[in-house]
Amino acid sequence: MDETIIKKVTACQVFSGRGYPAIEATVVTDSGKKGTVQCVSGLSVGSHEVAFAYDGGSQWRGMGLHTAVRNIEEIIGPAIVGMDASRQTEVDHRILGLFGEDTKARLGGNAVAAVSAAVLKAGAEALELPLYRHIGGVGAVTLPNASYGCISGGIRYGNGKKSGSKPTYSFIGYGFDSFSEASYALWEIFGEWEAYVNRKWGLRSQEPSPYYTCCGFFSIPYGLVENDFVLWDSLTEIIGRRGYENKVGLQVDCAADCYYKEETRTYQGLFDREERTRDQQIDMILKMARDYPFVIIEDPLNENDYEGHAIVTEQSGIQIVGDDLFATNPSRVKEGIEKGACNTVLLKVNQIGSITESLEMIQIAYEHGYGVMPCSSRGEGLDICDYSVGLNAGTIRESCLGSPGTRFLEIEEELGAMARYAGKKGLKGRRFRQQEDQG
Repeated sequence: MDETIIKKVTACQVFSGRGYPAIEATVVTDSGKKGTVQCVSGLSVGSHEVAFAYDGGSQWRGMGLHTAVRNIEEIIGPAIVGMDASRQTEVDHRILGLFGEDTKARLGGNAVAAVSAAVLKAGAEALELPLYRHIGGVGAVTLPNASYGCISGGIRYGNGKKSGSKPTYSFIGYGFDSFSEASYALWEIFGEWEAYVNRKWGLRSQEPSPYYTCCGFFSIPYGLVENDFVLWDSLTEIIGRRGYENKVGLQVDCAADCYYKEETRTYQGLFDREERTRDQQIDMILKMARDYPFVIIEDPLNENDYEGHAIVTEQSGIQIVGDDLFATNPSRVKEGIEKGACNTVLLKVNQIGSITESLEMIQIAYEHGYGVMPCSSRGEGLDICDYSVGLNAGTIRESCLGSPGTRFLEIEEELGAMARYAGKKGLKGRRFRQQEDQG
């Protein structure tokens, strides 16, 4: 019996934390080891992402996944049974070649992504390796800078219908020697922040408060604050209260495309009620980087504005992340590199469809000095922690407390003296390179 040979592939529709279903795929090997993965749509979805397979109709708001389940059990599964789960590229190429260039369109990017990631986990289990070791080998020793969410909600200024609860803000701890130290600092800071928002705005974290969402995010309702400058000042104050200046900073996912009006080429409802031109939006982003402790800004402009992203990247000196701009797509990342747009790529496997394509994108990014920032928003759960360590990623989206934080602490303990914390070296941008050279 070859322990890594794929014996069975199953799928089902399950509930997600997003308010609509997720697809769950399970790959089982001859040895009985298995990998199970969920795949779910994002709250804000860029136009360059691969299309998902949905049932349509009136049930599940049209987002039922029984079609995707059938595609896995009747087409994808039979095609890979008998293949070696430890040979990820071969399995992915078999899946992607089922209908040639039309494979993901016919089967659904969600179906392809769920099975591909499940194969990766099944291979790790069959080889009796931690997932991070299966991904990165013996060189997988770096834990990313710890971060934790603090504000969400895109209805602050009346333009939240398409915002997907963006922008979201997070604390990020980069001035520490270990993940455990950084996560403790963020635990302290979030406790201070929790008391602050309760005292200042009457928002409480205890269930069933409608203002408290997952990952520590407080949703600020319409009319409560005049603009996001108020929030930036508050977050900066909290960092200072605990004495963590230059050790803890801020990161934001602007999701600016959600606030972009194509007909007027302006941004409205992002950060305040004002309508801004492209140049005014760029000036706003540069002000954030200059006057506040922002160290990471994600999707600051329209998803097709490579040139604008290049300006922001060059002039801000901090980490500028492309999510909707890149969509984990190797060809879009190449174009961004040619134009100097961003210096980091957000990693969401289901944006492109398979682990192999994602790894191709990551290799391109690393070869050109770009960072990769994994994100767990598409159903990866605790696996995103192993992805991050396996890729030696310097940063990750909101994953330092709760279950993800526990997983990182477990990995740090497993690695022992080999463990490395990304720290300032894990941040991209001219500002941090200069600080490293000076320090």
